[in-house]
Amino acid sequence: QVQFVESGGGLVQPGGSLRLSCAASTSMYYMCWYRQAPGKLRELIVRKFRGGSTFYTDAVKGRFTNSTDNDKNTAALQMYNLKPEDTADYYCNGQDSEAGNEYWGQGTQVTVSS
Repeated sequence: QVQFVESGGGLVQPGGSLRLSCAASTSMYYMCWYRQAPGKLRELIVRKFRGGSTFYTDAVKGRFTNSTDNDKNTAALQMYNLKPEDTADYYCNGQDSEAGNEYWGQGTQVTVSS
């Protein structure tokens, strides 16, 4: 059974930084980050295809940096200059390279508040 685990998150003041991590137990075709703010729909914020470029939604471009390690099947989202509007539950998402199954992390809460 594929393991797909994310970690990180927490409470940070505006302007602060946080790092989220995601680890899969198998090779992934893509790994993404979504977030869902209270009362809003879940939205895609970062997508990285294996061997391809990284997509960032405009709201996080220039402040969030995604890094992936294909050998370790991991992704990390480094978030800088966090704003209150970044407050949300963040989810790692991916599709494995062989079977094409989609996986979701358990979600982690990020709260940006003074």
